[in-house]
Amino acid sequence: MKTIRLAALVAASMLALPASAYAHAHLEAALPAINGTVAKAPTELDLKFSEELNLKFTGVKVTGPDKKEVKTDDAMLMGGDKTFMVSLPAGLAAGTYTVEWHALSQDGHKTHGSYSFTVKP
Repeated sequence: MKTIRLAALVAASMLALPASAYAHAHLEAALPAINGTVAKAPTELDLKFSEELNLKFTGVKVTGPDKKEVKTDDAMLMGGDKTFMVSLPAGLAAGTYTVEWHALSQDGHKTHGSYSFTVKP
């Protein structure tokens, strides 16, 4: 009988794990696109997440092709607080940019990651 109860407990625990994994704010999409190339320098960065975000503890660091940090402004949430947007300076130079992001979902889970995009010459 103990073996059956233990097996049931293990099975129930395994079913609960995927639900808790979805409680984190995962990056679903971005503009400019993840690993994408754009013909015109973007003036904003939009990061769409799977969960609602806490703006105070969500942010990005954008590094340009010269390895210098690009100044971002006007951070805000859109799309039901699931899309984080920041303004980029006009006239970004051609080259590859790296976006390092960190996010805190409304339920308190932290996530982070990075991706690149390229501005054509």
